[in-house]
Amino acid sequence: MRLLCAFLLTFLALPAAEPLYELKNLAAWCIVPFDNQKRTPEQRAAMVAKMGITKVAYDWRSENVAEFEAEILAYKKHGIEYFAFWSQHPEAFRLFEKYQLHPQIWVMMNGKGETQETKVKSAAEGLLPVIAKAAKIGSKVALYNHGGWSGEPENMVAVCEYLKKNHAVTNVGIVYNLHHGHGHLTRLDEVLKLMLPHLLCLNLNGMDIGGDTKGRKILPIGVGTEDLKVLKQVRGSGYAGPVGILNHTMENAEGRLLDNLDGLRHLVPQLDDLPPGPKPKYRTFAVGGPVTTKPTLVVADETPKGEPSSSAEFGKALRGGQVVAASPEAFRWPCTIEARVRLAS
Repeated sequence: MRLLCAFLLTFLALPAAEPLYELKNLAAWCIVPFDNQKRTPEQRAAMVAKMGITKVAYDWRSENVAEFEAEILAYKKHGIEYFAFWSQHPEAFRLFEKYQLHPQIWVMMNGKGETQETKVKSAAEGLLPVIAKAAKIGSKVALYNHGGWSGEPENMVAVCEYLKKNHAVTNVGIVYNLHHGHGHLTRLDEVLKLMLPHLLCLNLNGMDIGGDTKGRKILPIGVGTEDLKVLKQVRGSGYAGPVGILNHTMENAEGRLLDNLDGLRHLVPQLDDLPPGPKPKYRTFAVGGPVTTKPTLVVADETPKGEPSSSAEFGKALRGGQVVAASPEAFRWPCTIEARVRLAS
């Protein structure tokens, strides 16, 4: 009995897990078109559920529209929250209403004009239709940073505040993506403080200073040189909402999500000056060397039938496509790919 009591006292004295980075607070992101396994909705839901992740932010391409309803049903079956939806589609809004779902709607804004004032106004008022659609189903609209003027935190905050002040909008906020925020790293504390009243979700990524300029834009958590510092900054900001982990590569989505989870397990104890968790053995990223798999470049046929190439420089690409084995040069950064394309408009 004394041994049992001693064990229980020791167990209870252990620091609690960091709630911000617990599994139940994590959302899987960029796992639909970004997945070399091309999983079905059922396979995807089962994959996420097996990991213990309970939220998915759904990204899609035109070929996925026919699967919208199957995805919803698969998530329901496996107890996964349909947490967010990328962009807009009328079929998605119809299904959200049918199944009484209220996901965040992640959209990019577009500011037009010569002055900051006109850009903010045009961006805000351009969002009013999707804000109304989202309000109808009880959803919030989250402005998605994707580079340029519309990806700067100050501008997203300005648009949120304009909408609240001038249109009494209450269902708009921000989803902040670190993989589109490399340029903000040196002032991340300031950026987080500014966005905090509007922040609906924050998506993690392995981070280096200037990583997006060095071929290290998207990394597993724990690979980046700034990752421990960034996790501390996010927690220290007071943010307590959902946190996304992403694939956003053409790796196996399961492997990349597991790599991110392993990175978190390694780093999170260190937030409280505890010994690090087990060192990750990454499945989808080779630390300190080239990847071990041999990639190929697939060149698709985009020429309408009956319109042969007029230039020999297009080679076999316009006659059914070709597969090119990667050379050693493909492993040296920066990697440049030259492509010739036929534009439809």
